[in-house]
Amino acid sequence: MAVLVALGAFLMTLAGGWSAHRVTDRRHLVLGLAGGLMLGVVGLELLPESLEAAGDEVYGVPAALLLFVAGFLLAHLVERLLAHRQAAHGAEERNGRTPEVGLTAAAAMVGHSAMDGVAIGAAFQVGGGMGAAVAVAVIAHDFADGFNTYTLTRVYGNARRRALGMLLADAAAPVVGAASTLFFTIPEPLLGGYLGLFGGALLYLAAAEILPEAHHEHPARSTLLCTIAGALFIWLVVGAAH
Repeated sequence: MAVLVALGAFLMTLAGGWSAHRVTDRRHLVLGLAGGLMLGVVGLELLPESLEAAGDEVYGVPAALLLFVAGFLLAHLVERLLAHRQAAHGAEERNGRTPEVGLTAAAAMVGHSAMDGVAIGAAFQVGGGMGAAVAVAVIAHDFADGFNTYTLTRVYGNARRRALGMLLADAAAPVVGAASTLFFTIPEPLLGGYLGLFGGALLYLAAAEILPEAHHEHPARSTLLCTIAGALFIWLVVGAAH
């Protein structure tokens, strides 16, 4: 059952990526929407779940929040190191963006999607009702995952072929993750820590890269409205799942 449900996540991820692929003349709106979706996923889903799962504190601070900050700093460090390495070898960035950063970010999205599949499988092990609730949340936000995976890869100057390849990997990841739960389970504290770390990295990409790029050439009110709409969409998804 978990693997069959994960196939729905596969199709939804492809639908999100296809939508991002088809929109070419309204790139600023796509980026604005992607930024809002990423902000909503981090603030309304990843961070609350990580705080609930990883409840331990380290020197008075929840471990999930420490990992959230670490993820933000890690994303910044990776971007700077890749940009410095490319400049040192005399390579030119495309529109000021380093393609390797986009591939790294998309790879993180693939890893997150695999964990989504693991979450579906683990929830069905608890019970059918729990599995259905988790499946609704995962399948609904996988549209945003596919949208963001394609957008993150392309915004850093990667070719469409690479972006489509990362999209296919992201779509297949939940199926693989769900199937893996037949063989092992992940301790809840470890899962919570991962969600916090990934949430920090995703917030950095949204706030420091995607949204500034969206408003760089088209500081339009419609771009801001797309960002708000993206965050509101995730709010509705999370609310419906609960």
